[in-house]
Amino acid sequence: MVSGFSSESDTFQARCEVMLDVALKTLRSDPELRLCEGLRLIEATRTAVSRNAPASLDTFDAKILPLLKQALFDRFGLVDCPQCDIQ
Repeated sequence: MVSGFSSESDTFQARCEVMLDVALKTLRSDPELRLCEGLRLIEATRTAVSRNAPASLDTFDAKILPLLKQALFDRFGLVDCPQCDIQ
């Protein structure tokens, strides 16, 4: 950044990236994570995005949500989970 000062949007974007990274790492590798907790984590992450960046929700649903769901499904050996209503 040229000015040396981070803008508010840069700070917000960095915080969102950290939140998504932590959620994905938790879904992939937390040894004590249960399926229901993973589902709640995904829903809480989506809720946080919808509250803090509502304009980004469509992008989240199209790109990030499938990654989070796939990480959880892979973790628990699921192909699909019709009862797992995420959204």
